[in-house]
Amino acid sequence: MATPHRTLRTPAAPAPRPSYPSPSVPPGTGEPPRTAAAVLDELLAGNARYAGGRPRRRGRPAGRVPCAVVVGCVDAPVPPELVFDQPLGELLVSRTAGQVLDEAVLGAVQYGVQELGAPLVLVLGHDRCAAVAATLERLRTGAPVPDHLELLVDEIAPAARRTRGRPGDWAEHTLRAHTAWVRDAIRADPAFAAAHVAAARLDAASGLVSLLP
Repeated sequence: MATPHRTLRTPAAPAPRPSYPSPSVPPGTGEPPRTAAAVLDELLAGNARYAGGRPRRRGRPAGRVPCAVVVGCVDAPVPPELVFDQPLGELLVSRTAGQVLDEAVLGAVQYGVQELGAPLVLVLGHDRCAAVAATLERLRTGAPVPDHLELLVDEIAPAARRTRGRPGDWAEHTLRAHTAWVRDAIRADPAFAAAHVAAARLDAASGLVSLLP
């Protein structure tokens, strides 16, 4: 796994983990807890409904807590709630350009996992990502990146450099490598040990989500 970039702190030794409510189930509801595998299956089934033009558009059950944390990109063409055909509030969504991690994002993920008991964290990249395109342009031309955009480019650049020599679409290779790196960085942090962490890619044209290896 690649060495974390400068925006991520070196994780401290894990403290004794407190007891949290059952995953995705508020106390006293009597509902069985949902496992990470069940939640992931539910999201992929919802995505199949969305891509097939058959969304349920159902309301969120009263008292339900989010079933998953989604770390996505700000310029994704469709919000995760629609992509996975989930009611508003069913997903705890944190979006940054190119799903780049910083302390605020990690704090949001930790809140979802530890405080709300979400069993799944899903890092969701998408094709034609503007942050990836800006990174590749900088590497091609050496042009300076203005102000705060430099942070985004610096975080995505390692994935771009690792995949530059591969045949095919450099942007696609970069997107997949960077999304997988974000997943691996979250997996490596003991703060999220209670959750299953996965990575996926959204195809804007078809609306389909595919899991990344």
